[in-house]
Amino acid sequence: MAELNFDSNDVDPVGSFDPIPLGEYVAVISASEMKMTKSGKGQYLQLTYDIIDGEFKGRKVFERLNLVNENEQAQEIAQRTLSAICRCVGVLHPKNSEELHDKPMVIKVGIRPASGEYQASNVVKGYSRTDGKDLKEVTEATPVAKAVATGEKKLKPWQKK
Repeated sequence: MAELNFDSNDVDPVGSFDPIPLGEYVAVISASEMKMTKSGKGQYLQLTYDIIDGEFKGRKVFERLNLVNENEQAQEIAQRTLSAICRCVGVLHPKNSEELHDKPMVIKVGIRPASGEYQASNVVKGYSRTDGKDLKEVTEATPVAKAVATGEKKLKPWQKK
């Protein structure tokens, strides 16, 4: 037996676990963890997104990225997905997944239909930046990239006056 001393009148009950509707939501990654696959031959990055705005604020969406997998296509999809996430949050070279936490992005949410013993659930179908910038345009601002973007010519040491 556990002593509780709890008053349920002070706390709202848990809401529905039904999937949130299809749509785009502003979210942040609130948790991440590398886990082994069931086979033990690969690893996936488990991500938890928290919706931070709108009617579904506070709801969570989960995603798994098969970053280490025998299936090369699954691994490539996961790496491309991680690239999109990194570009959305402006962290192009994360050393660990926590660097991606608490940075707003827009996730496009779909619904995976119920199958067998599993209920319908949400799935992330796409990513975009909150500023609307195209993900392919997001690159590291190296001195050369800055010069190209601004039209500046980088002078060689012997060309300087």
